[in-house]
Order: sequence, then C-alpha cells, then structure tokens
Amino acid sequence: MKVVVYTRTAQKALLRMPRNVGLRIREKISSFAKDPASQSNNVTALRGLEGIIRLRVGDWRVIMRDGIVVEILDIKARGSAYKE
Repeated sequence: MKVVVYTRTAQKALLRMPRNVGLRIREKISSFAKDPASQSNNVTALRGLEGIIRLRVGDWRVIMRDGIVVEILDIKARGSAYKE
C-alpha cells in the first residue's frame, strides 16, 4: 500500500464537505492507494499537467500526484475541478 499525503487545501476541502461524502472520498483514495488498477476506470491523467491525475468519486474530483507517495492536491466539485 502506498502512503497517502494530503495538502492543506485538500484537508480543508474534506472538512467543509458533508461527513458521509468525505468518508466516501477517503475510502476511494485508500482503495486507490492499495491497488491503483482497481480504480482504473475512474482515474484519468489530466492534459497539460505533467504527472497529475484525477480520481472521480461521484460528483467530486480528487486531483492528485501518483508516485511512491500518493499526494492529494485538491478535492473539488465536478464543475469547478478543472478551472484554475
């Protein structure tokens, strides 16, 4: 299992959302960390951003960098996830 590290922005996003949604997102992230191939249909590389991928969890998007350590960069609602 890979180690998961949350940025301050991602931690704040988890605290602001409803508890049940936050638990569901954390479960998906831990599932990805255990076996990245199990979430293959929900993970996509983002164009224009080297090494950044997104995990789809319902109407939420988890923006992360995958390597030896899974770094969770941000968690946003679907509509605003790709705007900078």
